[in-house]
Amino acid sequence: MRADVNMEATRSKQSVQLLHQTTDRRCTPCPDSGETGGSSKDQKVTAVVQQCNQDECKSLQTSTPPEGKVRRSFVSLPALNPERVRTAKALADKAVKMHKVFYVQGPYPVIRAALRSRGWVEQRVHPPNHHAHQRHSDEGRASSNDAGDSDDDDDNSDSVEKEQDPDGLYDLMSRLVRNEMVYFYWTNRRDAINNNSLQKEQITNHFAKAGSFTTKVGLCVNLRNLHWFDSADPDTFFPRCYRLGAEDEKHAFIEDYKRTACTSFLKYIVEREQGVQGEGTSHNIRAERKLNKRRSKPVVLSKMINSALKVCHEFLESLQHNDIDINLETPQTLTKEEWAEFINSYYLVVHGGAEIENSDHFVTCCKAMLQRLVEVSPQLHIDGIHNIWIIKPGAKSRGRGIKCTRRLDQILRLVDSDPTLIKESKWVVQKYLERPLLIYGTKFDVRQWFLVTDWNPLTVWFYKKCYLRFSTQPYTLDTLDSSVHLCNNSIQKHLRPSQQRHRGIPADNMWSDDQFRTFLSSQGQEAQWQTVVVPGMKKALIHALQTTQDLMESRKNTFELYGADFMFGHDLRPWLLELNASPTMAPSTPVTARLCTAVQEDTLRVVLDWRADRTANTGDFQLIYRQAAVDVPQYVGVNLLVEGFKVKCPCPLPPLRSSNRSAPKRRRPVKEKEPAGEKVKPLPKMLLKSAETQLKNISSGVLPPPSLPSEPPGPFPIETFTIHLPMTVKSIHLPISGQSHPVLLWKRRPEVSKVCSEKDQRCPIEKHQGPSLSLEINVPKQSRQATTSTLSA
Repeated sequence: MRADVNMEATRSKQSVQLLHQTTDRRCTPCPDSGETGGSSKDQKVTAVVQQCNQDECKSLQTSTPPEGKVRRSFVSLPALNPERVRTAKALADKAVKMHKVFYVQGPYPVIRAALRSRGWVEQRVHPPNHHAHQRHSDEGRASSNDAGDSDDDDDNSDSVEKEQDPDGLYDLMSRLVRNEMVYFYWTNRRDAINNNSLQKEQITNHFAKAGSFTTKVGLCVNLRNLHWFDSADPDTFFPRCYRLGAEDEKHAFIEDYKRTACTSFLKYIVEREQGVQGEGTSHNIRAERKLNKRRSKPVVLSKMINSALKVCHEFLESLQHNDIDINLETPQTLTKEEWAEFINSYYLVVHGGAEIENSDHFVTCCKAMLQRLVEVSPQLHIDGIHNIWIIKPGAKSRGRGIKCTRRLDQILRLVDSDPTLIKESKWVVQKYLERPLLIYGTKFDVRQWFLVTDWNPLTVWFYKKCYLRFSTQPYTLDTLDSSVHLCNNSIQKHLRPSQQRHRGIPADNMWSDDQFRTFLSSQGQEAQWQTVVVPGMKKALIHALQTTQDLMESRKNTFELYGADFMFGHDLRPWLLELNASPTMAPSTPVTARLCTAVQEDTLRVVLDWRADRTANTGDFQLIYRQAAVDVPQYVGVNLLVEGFKVKCPCPLPPLRSSNRSAPKRRRPVKEKEPAGEKVKPLPKMLLKSAETQLKNISSGVLPPPSLPSEPPGPFPIETFTIHLPMTVKSIHLPISGQSHPVLLWKRRPEVSKVCSEKDQRCPIEKHQGPSLSLEINVPKQSRQATTSTLSA
């Protein structure tokens, strides 16, 4: 009996394996494809499996294994329901025809559920395995975050997926479409999909080259070019930032640190006189005593204030461009030794609490200078007095590697310790907001979502909901520990909230925007949420995207959801800290469980529903910016060349002879070399005298037509004719009567000379360019030939 049961079970197991193989192969028709005998096969296999399970259970209950042998049990295989198979086949065929096959990488149950409700079918490469997926996600984040942009740091189990698919219908449909084209990709890693290999109708959730603004370095560099795109000033919404890997920016940071030390010292003098103490600026008594003991000499207050005023005045002059006439050799305001002395004294007074004398005169000067600085420095009120800067690795997220420090030598030493990061310009130093808006004495930041659906034209969607993240410790500047100054949930979730923190802040360190607006209402500032906070965040996001638009690869059917981190000043002005791609969607708290679910569903409403129907509901997403489209010429594969012929220049005149010769000192005709083989007869003395008379007239500035004596000697008849000469004029100076006068000479080009015939006709000179000068000369008939030859010479 047992041998028969084992044989029947083996046959049934082989039949089930064969059925799965036929289902996995694309070329083999499915069991419910309509062929004869398909349903009967399913029913037979199901009956055999069920009968086998029943018989096996009975045999195991009644039989006892022999002594020394281990009992072996067969795993009960799931029964294949023919109706379920037909349903899966019909849904899969419909999804393939409507191009509704999607692929999701990572734990995104909300995205899967939202797509399935729209008739989409998921294509799975591998069956869900939590341990393998977790290992793959960790490795993926290790690579993508270092490259720059991911903020997703929480792993979700796939148990939710299994609970939503108890009968295995989704898994069966996934097998049926495993060889079909995917039309929607949602991944948590940018490099998971190669956008260049996608077809036009395929949709993906990542743009290429987004590191131009999702990294600290990219955001720092690109916002400096905002003046080319808009008239806004980045210093009004983004704390000033420098790349310490670039040598020029490193020097600029050092100058900024020194100047900030001067302004901080002036603010310290004013606030000390007024009895004002900033947020969390209580001095540590032990540190103060240690620093006071280390002082080698007392602090000279007047010298420090004079130095600070000089530096601030020089800064104001440079902003007004009044320093452009200063000689480069002019000595600096403070020498290197004076700067070192001032910085050390500043540390003793502000950081160490060293005692200084009071003086109303000093306070008045400091107030006047600060009043001038506040008009040109929009970040003066957030700088505080401690000159604290925050150092960030340029391409990491979730608060990794971020440190705060207040001493210049510590900043430079920390950066110089890693030459690789220096070479790649990875380190970024940014001014820390020493006086942020606090809630019950605790620091917080805001996570705000926004969606980009196109880069040309630039299309930005702003999410109306956001949430706040608190630190676990009360705010203080006595310590610069990350538990106080970094509000990232990936850091604070591992810490225990302080007992000294206000009870109004929840243990999970998160508030929704509705709770924050309730807090503002209790402070009498509820109206500023819509007038200051929301408009400020929108403008900051638009400006950040404008500066990187030209660096992005604009591909249609591509979108990306980003997360922006903001902090608020006392006036509720939002300050942009950083932008993150792939923001975390983990339901770590009740606040994120509700808001992250909503933002994912609304993202699909915009990407899928609104794309097909402009009147569709977009949830809490609001379109805040849509740029006019810019026409981009299509590349057709033709080389862009300029073809044509060279423009030939007209025939130039021959060079003048003796152009560099000096004029003769004595008053006599200029002699030139005659061409070989050409004999010229001299003119009669009467003609020479007439020529000298004409030269005198020319030297006086008058150019009368040349004329010969009206009554030449001899019985020769007089004839009149006109000579056209090329107007090649040269001005020379002849010393006449002790003075130099300009003389104009007409020179013949040797290659164009011709001798006029003895007939009474005009004698034009051929092949000349430019204007010609007509001269009427009365010459005796017999002297025409000689005169013509002379003039030609």
